[in-house]
Amino acid sequence: MRDEDVRRFRADTPGCEEVIHLNNAGSSLPPASVTETVIEHLRAEAALGGYEAAAAAEDRLDAVYQSFARLLGAAKDDIALTDNATRSWQAVFYALRLGPGDKILTCRSEYASNAIAYLQSGATVEVVDDDESGQLDVDDLERRIDDRVKLISLNHVPTQGGLVNPAEEVGVIAERAGIPYLLDACQSAGQLDLDVTRLRCDALSGTGRKYLRGPRGTGFLYVRPRLRARLEPAMLDLHSAAWTAPDAYEVAESARRFEVWERNVAAILGLGAAVDYALAIGLPAIEERVTRLAARLREMLGDITGVSLHDQGKRQCGIVTFGVAGLPAAELKKLLAQSKINTSVSRAASAQFDFTARKLPELLRASVHYYNTEEELRCFVEEVDRFRP
Repeated sequence: MRDEDVRRFRADTPGCEEVIHLNNAGSSLPPASVTETVIEHLRAEAALGGYEAAAAAEDRLDAVYQSFARLLGAAKDDIALTDNATRSWQAVFYALRLGPGDKILTCRSEYASNAIAYLQSGATVEVVDDDESGQLDVDDLERRIDDRVKLISLNHVPTQGGLVNPAEEVGVIAERAGIPYLLDACQSAGQLDLDVTRLRCDALSGTGRKYLRGPRGTGFLYVRPRLRARLEPAMLDLHSAAWTAPDAYEVAESARRFEVWERNVAAILGLGAAVDYALAIGLPAIEERVTRLAARLREMLGDITGVSLHDQGKRQCGIVTFGVAGLPAAELKKLLAQSKINTSVSRAASAQFDFTARKLPELLRASVHYYNTEEELRCFVEEVDRFRP
C-alpha cells in the first residue's frame, strides 16, 4: 500500500483529524462515504416514508448481499444480514439444538458470548489445548473427535490478542469428520482476506462496526447450503418463512431464513458502502498493511522497560495487547484518552478460558488499521512510556 493511498484513506476519514484511533477491534472510524450513505437514506425516510424509501432502495439493498458474497467468496443466497455479530452467530448455534449428551469442541481463546451459549445449551464443552505457540492445537482437536461431537466452534481472532487461529486446518478436520464448523470472524472480517471455500467452514459470523468500518448495529452471516438445508432457525417471522396456510409455513431456502423482517435499512446500506470501500482497496493489501503496522507496534512497545506483550500464535494480526508494570490497564486507557488516543481494555469476563489459564491481568488493547500511520504509533508509544511508573 503506497503512502499516497494511505493519505487518501485518511482524507476520507474525518475522525483521523480528531484522534489517534487504535480501537479498531472495538469500532473503527468509518469512511465519509459510509456516513453519508446512512444519512442519505435517513433523509429519504424523512421525505418519503420508511417503507417507501426502502422500496426505492431495493436494488441497492440487494447489492449488499452481492458485496458480501464477493468479500467471502460465497454465493449471494448464502448471506444473511443481521443487526450484530452475536445475533448472526446465535442464529446458527441455537438452530443446531444441542443439549445433554452432545459435545462442543472450542478453543481456549473463545469469546464470552459464545461460551455462555455453550453452557446454556447443556452440551458438554471441551476446550481444545493450545500448541506451543498459543494457537489452537489442531492435533489435540483431532484427538478429541468422537461420535458425541456435534459442533466445532471457535473464533478466528480473539478479542483479547493478536492471535490468528489456524481456521483453515480446522476446516479440513471438520469436513473430514462431517461435523458442523462455526467460525466467529468478528475480529478478522475486514482485516484478513477471508474465503469460505478455503476456510471450509459451514457458517461464519461477523460484525460491521469493527475492521469493516461499517455502522454499529450491523452484522452478517454466511451459511453453507448443506448446513442450511438441515437447520430451522429457533425463531421465525414472515420474512424468514412464509405462512402458506392457516396451519402451515415454509422456511426460506436462502440464508435469509436467519433474518427478520424489521431492520435498519440505512445502516445496512452503510454496511454495503463499507464493504465496497474495502473491496476497492483489496483485502490482501489491507491484511498486509495491518499486519505490518501491528508487528512494528509490538517492536516499539517491546523496547520499553516494564511493558509485557501478550499476543500469541504463529500468525498474528492487527490487535496488540500488553501490560505496563505498576499501571492498571484501565488507568492507562484513561490517560491515553486525555491525549486523544483511543484504546480499549481486555478483561477476564470476555475470555475466561484464556485469562484463567494464563493468569492474565487486565490488558490494554491497541488495534491498528490501514489508515493508521507509523507516526501515530510512535506518538502512542511515547505516551505509554511517559505514563509508566
